Amino acid sequence: MDDGVSASAGSHVPSSGWGTPLAVTDTQGRVVAWSTDAALLVGLDSAEAVGRPVGDVLGTEPRWLTGSGEWHGKLEIRRVQGDSQQVPIWASRLAGGVGEEPLWLLAREPGEAFPAGQTLANWLLTGCPVAVAIYDAHSHCVVQNEAMWRLLGVPHEEQAGQDLSAALTGAGVTEWEARMRRVLETGRPEVDFLLLGRTLSDARYDRRFTASASPLRGRADQVVGVCVTVTDSTEQRSAQERLALLNEASIRIGRTLDVMCTGQELADLAVPRLADFVCVDLVDALLSGEEPPPGPAAGAVLRRVANRSIHEGTPEAVIAVGDVDFYEANSAQAHCLATRRSALYRTKSEAAWVREDPQRLAKVAEYGFHSWMTVPVDARGTTLGVAMFLRSQNPVSFDEEDLSLAEEVVARAAVCLDNARRFTRERTAALTLQRSLLPERLPEQSAVQAAFRYLPSAPEFGVGGDWIDVIPLSGARVALVVGDVVGHGLQASATMGRLRTAVRTLADVDLAPDELLTHLDDIVIRLASESAAGTEGIAASDIGATCLYAVYDPVTGRCSLARAGHPLPAVVRPDGTAALLDLPVGPPLGLGGLPFESTEVELPEGSLLALYTDGLIESRQQDVDTGLERLLGELSGGQASPDALCDQVVAALLPSHRTDDAALLLARVQRLDTGQVATWDVPPDPAAVSGTRADVIRQLSDWGCETAGFVTELVVSELVTNAIRYGSAPIQVRLIRDRSLICEVIDGSNTAPHLRRARAFDEGGRGLMLVAQLTQRWGTQQTSNGKVIWCEQALSPDL
Repeated sequence: MDDGVSASAGSHVPSSGWGTPLAVTDTQGRVVAWSTDAALLVGLDSAEAVGRPVGDVLGTEPRWLTGSGEWHGKLEIRRVQGDSQQVPIWASRLAGGVGEEPLWLLAREPGEAFPAGQTLANWLLTGCPVAVAIYDAHSHCVVQNEAMWRLLGVPHEEQAGQDLSAALTGAGVTEWEARMRRVLETGRPEVDFLLLGRTLSDARYDRRFTASASPLRGRADQVVGVCVTVTDSTEQRSAQERLALLNEASIRIGRTLDVMCTGQELADLAVPRLADFVCVDLVDALLSGEEPPPGPAAGAVLRRVANRSIHEGTPEAVIAVGDVDFYEANSAQAHCLATRRSALYRTKSEAAWVREDPQRLAKVAEYGFHSWMTVPVDARGTTLGVAMFLRSQNPVSFDEEDLSLAEEVVARAAVCLDNARRFTRERTAALTLQRSLLPERLPEQSAVQAAFRYLPSAPEFGVGGDWIDVIPLSGARVALVVGDVVGHGLQASATMGRLRTAVRTLADVDLAPDELLTHLDDIVIRLASESAAGTEGIAASDIGATCLYAVYDPVTGRCSLARAGHPLPAVVRPDGTAALLDLPVGPPLGLGGLPFESTEVELPEGSLLALYTDGLIESRQQDVDTGLERLLGELSGGQASPDALCDQVVAALLPSHRTDDAALLLARVQRLDTGQVATWDVPPDPAAVSGTRADVIRQLSDWGCETAGFVTELVVSELVTNAIRYGSAPIQVRLIRDRSLICEVIDGSNTAPHLRRARAFDEGGRGLMLVAQLTQRWGTQQTSNGKVIWCEQALSPDL
């Protein structure tokens, strides 16, 4: 005989007029369910009463069990406090049939009020907000309350004897029925199962239910049925998902200060959780960091920055990312920009503007779009663009809550987009400033064949203060400079510009490398002091820099170098071997009081000199030693041009996402041919001037430079005369035929002449003035053994 609970034709299930329910018992008088009113009357809670004989709990015999279907009478109910009370009782059999065990509902007669004030039957079957149903051992419905009826849309007479799938469809129904069978088999409850399905009352979309199943036990404590409670948690779950989406928006959107990336992050977040397709269009000026114009009233030109779809490859998109499109004045995008208000289009009929665009109308028909939302991307009072949300596979149209959620997500993204725009503007300004301070192209000179690369760091780190320079010096020499200012941003770029200008000025004075760095150190200290005095909270040590300064002479092939806290330069010999040059360690610029030392090395013709900043060899992916090893490896054997070698080194050493800017200067040294240099020793005798002039004229004739003979003769005569009169032995004259004609007069005195304007009756003082007027440039170079007075003349392009 089956002990399960089932519905039969002869069972009586009252539907109205019940009194206050007390308990449910089986045919053996064992308490199966215990109400709150019963607990108030007797003094025992549910845990103390369920499972015990009803006679022990109420203190009276269960006389109703002998009845056929209903029983009325008074019972002497004993309370835990020790007293007793005569209570009119009405009992009714809930279910049962031939060979099956019924359940009995025990209630107080109508009109008799308990302290709780509401009857258990009315509360359970008609007033309980939680949907409750009882299923028998075959998982067939025995009884359900009105809340379950409203939830599933199936009345009791249709649901009785059926399983859950008769009223609820969906992927989760099968698993839930399996869990119900497991409750029948194990006697252990299943609590808070998330059930996804569609009900007969509303089959438009899936709803979320939280279901629990508890075993109902018969005689011998066997499980005879299952009590199921179901709560519609769709709204609650939806609210949780909305909060989760907003929380995720604050984390995922704006991780970079890039306009395109931020727009794509917005689209990626919304699909598929809010929409099936999302596109983001921004005012074109936004991408360059400019202030967007006011929203147009007639038409809009917008650039697509993001597309995202539930379909791979976003085939629904009419505009590709990066392209510009013009939206007519009556389009949703233009209207959104003009009004700066969101718009909700629940159906195709509401989206009349789609019918006026054949291309978009074809996409609507192909993919089944049926609902739209347009939300202005508005931040700090400025409209930056429009975000559009569409649904196709999701059959439910957007509602006001969806629009509110989209507005909140877009508002957070808009702030990030505006931050990205402002950062782009500042970064563009800083890069423009920095690049304007760096050489656009290297000057023409014969000493070296040079190339350089400057690569800024990733946008979020700001521009740095790295710089390189190639400075032509007197005597066909050239200065090679690389430096790195501490920090990032506009201040670092401005400091770099000031230091680069200072280096060029000091180089024009022809200082030795160690002396130049000493003067540059004083300049950095002064800049730091001015910054500390002018800006509250900035210490003098906050401004600093490193620098490497090298001077190469193509006549002798010797190179003099000094460094201030900078990485060692590398040299590649003509045989392809690469090594670091061993230079004395100098302190970084800005410390003061510590000396700098120069080292002079001879570089064979064709040698490659590599100067760089630490951003080239050091990153999060590699330490300095590894970076140096890789640099030497890339340079070794490299006989390619410096320009091609720059690209090779940069591609090999620099990651795509750089935390620091990097600069690289490669210079292949060259020597002047011996036939391009002529030197004469001059005795300290005024009579030797004429002989020197004659030697110079003959040399110019041999070079084919007769057109420069007149000026050169005058210049040599004046400079040699001054050296004999005011200088000291030894005296030497040197001519260098390079891109220009260079004339040098060398003597052993450290006293440098100065240019002055002679008065009308002065017998002297006009020599240097004459030299300055007849030549392109002139100057003085101090040496360890005296000085050099030099001047340059332009040569004909044919020479």
